[in-house]
Amino acid sequence: MEETCAHLEAIENIIEPKDYVCEECIKHHSSWVHLRTCQTCGVTLCCDSSPNTHMTRHFHATGHPVVISAEPGERWLWCYVDEAVKGY
Repeated sequence: MEETCAHLEAIENIIEPKDYVCEECIKHHSSWVHLRTCQTCGVTLCCDSSPNTHMTRHFHATGHPVVISAEPGERWLWCYVDEAVKGY
C-alpha cells in the first residue's frame, strides 16, 4: 500500500497565482523559467530550474510545505517536506 503525504492531503482549496511573474525576480530584475505558487501564503515564485530558485528559498525560510505549478495547463501540487507530487 502506497503512503500518502499528509501535507498534500490537507490541501482543500487551491490558491491560484495572482500574476504570472516571480515576485522576487521582478524586484531584482532577474528572469525565471517556471513559476510555483505557495499553498500556505499564496506567493508566486520561480522554480529550481530558474537561476534564483526563489520558491525553494521560500520553503527553507518559512517551512511552507506545498506549492502548485503556476504554469498554465499544469495541475499538480508538490510537497517539499515529503518530496511528493499529486495531481488535482
